[in-house]
Amino acid sequence: MMGQAELADPRIAGSGTVADGGLFGTPLFQDPHARNLARVGVIDIGSNSVRMVVFDGAARSPAYFYNEKILCGLGAGFAETGRLSATGRPRALAALKRFAALAKGMNVTSLVTVATAAMREAEDGAEFKAEAERETGLTIHVVDGREEARLSAQGVLLGWPGAFGMICDIGGSSMELAELLGDGQVGARETSDLGPLKLQGIKGGKKAIKAHIKDRIASLREQFTEPAGRLFLVGGSWRAIARIDMERRGYPLKVLHEYRMTRKDIRATIAYIQKADMEDLRARTGTSAERMALVPLASLVLKELVRCFKPDEVAISSYGIREGLLYEQMSDEQRQRDPLIEAAYQMELANARMPGFGRALYRFIEPLFGSIRPEMKRVMRAACLLHDVSWRAHPDYRAEVCFDNATRANLGGLTHEERVYLGLALLHRYKSSRKDTGFDPLLELLTEKQVQQAEIMGRAMRFGAMFTLEKPLDHGKLKLYPKKGILELTLKTDTARDLFGEVAQARFKALAAAIGAEPVVKGMG
Repeated sequence: MMGQAELADPRIAGSGTVADGGLFGTPLFQDPHARNLARVGVIDIGSNSVRMVVFDGAARSPAYFYNEKILCGLGAGFAETGRLSATGRPRALAALKRFAALAKGMNVTSLVTVATAAMREAEDGAEFKAEAERETGLTIHVVDGREEARLSAQGVLLGWPGAFGMICDIGGSSMELAELLGDGQVGARETSDLGPLKLQGIKGGKKAIKAHIKDRIASLREQFTEPAGRLFLVGGSWRAIARIDMERRGYPLKVLHEYRMTRKDIRATIAYIQKADMEDLRARTGTSAERMALVPLASLVLKELVRCFKPDEVAISSYGIREGLLYEQMSDEQRQRDPLIEAAYQMELANARMPGFGRALYRFIEPLFGSIRPEMKRVMRAACLLHDVSWRAHPDYRAEVCFDNATRANLGGLTHEERVYLGLALLHRYKSSRKDTGFDPLLELLTEKQVQQAEIMGRAMRFGAMFTLEKPLDHGKLKLYPKKGILELTLKTDTARDLFGEVAQARFKALAAAIGAEPVVKGMG
């Protein structure tokens, strides 16, 4: 049998169904060796799709070595028959055979396969599980609804350490809710039958479906006494609705993770969906036909969900149960790390010409940013770590590549505004002007002050890179006197004076001009 994660928790029923792990129960899928493995794999058998993700190790920021999804529709028609789809079963089995072969070829030594609502509820679910295990050599763990909610919540925690509020994970056949307590813990969890594939089977038309949704969500609301605060949406149907919201608003950054919506936005988008030609909308948003078919019903659920729970803010999470299983493999120490800084550190280690210089560069330019907000200082730290990772790009396009990489990279722990800010700082690391770059629509996500600050940060890195030494602070020091309007550079050593040539002098003057300060150099002789 292929290398499976050892299940440390004994509360696994003999039928292969994973029982609820308790409020703060022992992790059910933790492989004690996974933290040292090169690749960690997860296969997720859902009601609508079967997906395999292979992560490049159990690192704090997920690196997707491989990611493939097949929309099998295993739960289609379940509401009428109580059985798995006759056409979905062979498609799901073929997908599992393919994924098992791929995992073996990739030397995935920690592989966990989980199944959710369709397989746990179907009359022939146990039969299909046995067949799939026999044909593939996989061990399939069928999780109950509350455990599914816990794993999805952990996926959100992977991207937002310390997040608080509520997560809502919608699949084809079920919908789960879980509280995030703000300290890395998952609180109350509930499951429901509000997946679109289940709703398709309700008799009585749209009126009956709406009544069923309203009744179920009212019942769920009674189980959660705390206000929702921020609502994190997990699942393909929610992401499809977010894409439509982006299309309706003309939103410039097509990154779903951390995309934010208000209750007003959601109401407007649901009205937009109800009036739209779905085929035209599908084409404009790049959504699959199978997924778009579920959007109208999912939108009814979302409308009632936000009406009843009244969240202050709604955020899309691209991380869910699969990332939650990766989170399961991490030590407590790993979980406390900043995913943005961890990702930037790994990228510097793998791609920079001088790995390690990013930290020194940060210390060198930090005196210029004494008044910057703490959350932006971490973005500055990330920028310094990333300042040289795109050096292989063609010089004529390096600045644009830096911007694209930052704004579109799979990075957790970044708002959309912070993505653009990071990208702009890195652009100015390599290029003085952003004229004709075509990025102006994205800059609309920033205030004028943020644009100016990101430019100064980029110019500071551009100048600091001229002192590419192991310890630049041993040779030179920057100091800003905002009230006097002076930017001071002190050159401490002969090496520093040698390095402060014509190009370095020009960059120092450009940095001072961006700040609006007079450049002053000490220690020239």
